[in-house]
Amino acid sequence: MTIAETTAEPTAETTAVATDAGITKELALGKFTDKMLADMRALIGTELRTESCLNNEYATRLAVMRFCEGIGDDNPLYTDAAYANDGPHGTLVAPPSFIFACLGSVQVGWPGLGGFHAETKMTFGAPIRVGEKITANVVFDGFDGPIADSNFGGRRIKDYLRQEYRNEEGELKATFICSRMRFERGEMQARRESRAIEVPHPWKEAEIAAIEEQILAEKPRGATPRYWDDVQVGEEMDVITKGPLGLTDFIAFIAAGAAPIPRVAAHSVALKRYHKHPKWAFRDPRTHALEPVYSVHYNDYAAQLQGAQIAYDVGIQRTCWQIHSLTNWMGDAGQLLALTGQYRSHVYLGDVVRLGGRVEAKEVDAEGRHIVRLVTWATNQRGQQCMPGTAVVALPTRPAA
Repeated sequence: MTIAETTAEPTAETTAVATDAGITKELALGKFTDKMLADMRALIGTELRTESCLNNEYATRLAVMRFCEGIGDDNPLYTDAAYANDGPHGTLVAPPSFIFACLGSVQVGWPGLGGFHAETKMTFGAPIRVGEKITANVVFDGFDGPIADSNFGGRRIKDYLRQEYRNEEGELKATFICSRMRFERGEMQARRESRAIEVPHPWKEAEIAAIEEQILAEKPRGATPRYWDDVQVGEEMDVITKGPLGLTDFIAFIAAGAAPIPRVAAHSVALKRYHKHPKWAFRDPRTHALEPVYSVHYNDYAAQLQGAQIAYDVGIQRTCWQIHSLTNWMGDAGQLLALTGQYRSHVYLGDVVRLGGRVEAKEVDAEGRHIVRLVTWATNQRGQQCMPGTAVVALPTRPAA
């Protein structure tokens, strides 16, 4: 099918109510209709335009460093040229999650509906080397539903975008299946109080001190190989911790180039875009400033209109943390081959998320790689499992005696 303009149908993160008077203080309260569902079925198989969503075309040294800062990963394999030159790749490489800094994702269709990132499935090729140019192709693969009802937000559907990232030689670096839940905002807002929790979390000083001590003790496996021969089924990964999450943590992710959809802009550039596409923005009643609907990730008012309690994290941001935990565990000589992750509860400002995993199996695959299969998790301070997942990692084997 022909390439579709992503701006033609504003969506969850790019939708607000517009009247004859212009942009309002509310988000759109769209409804599922037979026409909407028919229009979306007609788009299945469409390749989407990505120009307004691109952030980095090249994996430059500074782009990779900025991205690592935005996800809190100081692995020298990605940031220290002298260290990386002596490593298995002979040069700086980007973390597997860097693809999000090239193109986080694209939106299409579902005018007036809300949306949350629901699930991620990824496979990876060879690491991205510093200097490589990365191109993303995005195809709308369809949707399931609508499901008649759910306690979370009434009627909903789950849609699928397939994103493929290649270098200039056409080598596939990663495939990302992005699934989002679409819902009617009015229903989500009506159920918000039933999900009410105390936010931000009331941390005590001693608790914060202990959390920060744990974070400061974290370090990647690094140049010491984790040999497949030594890994035991049932052993657990080292835990990494993110939080208590602050506004700067959320904004640093944007500054890293990993979001949003479309890009955030300021002043006259933003104003011209919002006048051209009024449903991309709303007017904050406290500051009277225009804000993109993406600001649900750093603006409490917008998040509450979306049916959340306060500002919450980005789905792929959580996946970046998952990847950080995996690359820390596997060491420089390991290779991340695949992962999955389901986004279950919101991760709010002030939350702490601990990420870990457990070895479920080890085997030699059809390509002769010595792989380890893991179950992964991300839990918050309330004991909620906010991102159950899986991963497949290839590890080196011990040299023959």
